[in-house]
Amino acid sequence: MAASRMYLSISPHIRSKISTTSIMLDVIIALLPTTIAGCVIFGLRSLAVVTVCVLAAVASEFIFNLIMKKDQTIGDLSAVVTGLLLGLNLTASIPLWQAAVGSVFAIIIVKCIFGGLGCNVVNPAITARVFMLIAFTAVTSSASPTIVDTASGATPLDVLKGNDGSIPSILNLFLGIKGGAIGEVCIVALIIGGIYLIVRRVITWHIPVTFIATVFIFSFIFADFDFNSAIIFALSGGLFIGAIFMATDYVTSPSTPLGKIIFAFGAGFITVIIRFYAIYPEGVSFAILLMNIVNPYIETLTKRKIFGGREK
Repeated sequence: MAASRMYLSISPHIRSKISTTSIMLDVIIALLPTTIAGCVIFGLRSLAVVTVCVLAAVASEFIFNLIMKKDQTIGDLSAVVTGLLLGLNLTASIPLWQAAVGSVFAIIIVKCIFGGLGCNVVNPAITARVFMLIAFTAVTSSASPTIVDTASGATPLDVLKGNDGSIPSILNLFLGIKGGAIGEVCIVALIIGGIYLIVRRVITWHIPVTFIATVFIFSFIFADFDFNSAIIFALSGGLFIGAIFMATDYVTSPSTPLGKIIFAFGAGFITVIIRFYAIYPEGVSFAILLMNIVNPYIETLTKRKIFGGREK
C-alpha cells in the first residue's frame, strides 16, 4: 500500500473568491441609494462635489504610485470608495477646489504615505473630513434642500444647539428633507445600503446597531429622558452614514464581535458628549477617528486565543 503524501504550504490554507475589488464594489453599490437621494434633495451641485472627490482621489493614488514607482492599485476601487464617502460627507455648497483638496489629503497623507490600503491607521475619508472641518469653514455650513422652498438650511443638530431654524418632522428626517451633508440626510437610503452590505456579508450588524443604539440611549438620558429629542438626535447628522459605512472599515475597526461592540459603544458615547458639550454640533467624525486610534488596543484585548496556544 502506497504511503500517503503530506503537502506543506504557507497559510492561508482556506481561500475565498472574495477580493478587495469585490468588497469595494459592494460598498459602492450600497452607497448608490444615498448618492441618488442626495442629488435629488440638493440638486446637481451635489453630484459635482461627489464627482470631484472621486476623481481627485483616484488621480492622487495613480500619481503617487507613478512617482514612487509602485504597482498601480486604483483597480481595487478603494480610492473610489474613499472619494465617494468623503463627497457624501460634504455639503453641496462647498467650493469644488476644497473638495479636491480633501480627497488629496485622504489619499496621499492618510493612506499612501502609511503604505497604502491595509496600512493606514485611521479611516482616510473620516480623517479628511475632520481636517476639512478645521481648515475650511464651508464644511461646517449647510446646504438647503432644493426640492422644497421652505426648508431651512440649518441642520437639526444646529437647531438643537440653539441656532435659528426649525426641526423637521420625523418623517422628513427619515426622507432627508433637511439641511446637512449630501449623503447623510436620507436615512431610508442609508438603511437600504446597510441591509445590502449585511446580506452580502460585507459587514456585520455589531457596529451599526451598537453605534446607533448607544447614541439614542445616551441622547435620551442627556436630554432629560425626552424620547422625541432622542429620536431627533439619532436621525440627525452623520450618525447613520458613519455607523454603517465608515465605522465598519475593515482596516481601522476590530475584527472580533466583542471588539466591534466595544468600538461602536465608545464611538457612540463620544458622539453624544461632543454633540451636547462641545462647540461642534456634530461629533460622529471625531468619535470614529478617536476610536480608530485606540482600535489596536481593543483588538489586542478581544483577540481570540489560538487553539493550543499559550499566553506569552
